[in-house]
Amino acid sequence: VQLQASGGGLVQAGGSLRLSCAASGRTLSRETLGWFRQAPGKEREFVAASWRGGANNYYADAVRGRFTISRNNAESTVYLQMNSLKPEDTAVYYCAAGLSLILSSVRAPARYSYWGQGTLVTVSS
Repeated sequence: VQLQASGGGLVQAGGSLRLSCAASGRTLSRETLGWFRQAPGKEREFVAASWRGGANNYYADAVRGRFTISRNNAESTVYLQMNSLKPEDTAVYYCAAGLSLILSSVRAPARYSYWGQGTLVTVSS
């Protein structure tokens, strides 16, 4: 499985960005696709996940209400719409695919088998 993330960039606080992640090599229409981020000097953290083909979506408290995860299973693509961005959202954002994840594992990076290369999001104040 290959994951290719794109859409990062520089944006002012309060602005929006839309990240995309295209998957290839395996059908992931029934699997969990997630977004994580890692800021300089910090551990990788959960942002959002679309569980088991989109049955449910989950968000970190820090982004709930501002970010929206969506997916197009026909095109094997997952998106992260980020609105009302804050400087603390600055990080490298990674998409990931988890196979047969149980619900309690959606926030755990170690449970995801495949990772994209990351795309940098910088939010200026």
